[in-house]
Amino acid sequence: MYDELTEVDIRKMQEEIDYRMRVVRPKCIEDLKTARGFGDLSENYEYKAAKQELRRCDSRLRYLRRMINTAKVISVKSTEGVIELFDRVEIYYEEDDETETIQLMTTLRQDALSGVISKESPLGKALLGHKVGDRVEVRVSPEVNYFVVVKKITKGADDDSLPISSF
Repeated sequence: MYDELTEVDIRKMQEEIDYRMRVVRPKCIEDLKTARGFGDLSENYEYKAAKQELRRCDSRLRYLRRMINTAKVISVKSTEGVIELFDRVEIYYEEDDETETIQLMTTLRQDALSGVISKESPLGKALLGHKVGDRVEVRVSPEVNYFVVVKKITKGADDDSLPISSF
């Protein structure tokens, strides 16, 4: 399985890898060496914390490298009036009588609490390709679905304003 990512996603992940290798990991190793000098390792909290931080850093590096190695790089076309990746979409929830503005983004840069949703989410999948005025069925599961109406589309671009997600 692979993730569909853009060139900006790949570049941002590579920048994080470079930063972690140049700055974070050497600091973790230095902290570990310092903590090791504090004495008995079985009762040395600083040593355990430094070791845990180094493992966390290495785990993040493995994750980012795996994402880059298995990613399918996609390019985004822009068709006027059609919902695509990076667009801001104002939607109306029929059941709740509420309006919300969301932005469609790659999985790596989603932040649902800020209204940035993944194109892989049920809502993201359902909205892609629709136009203003369309009534769209969002299937969350075989038993759960709801409808939204597309009110407005504002075209977006793949800028690097949104950070990539941590774990």
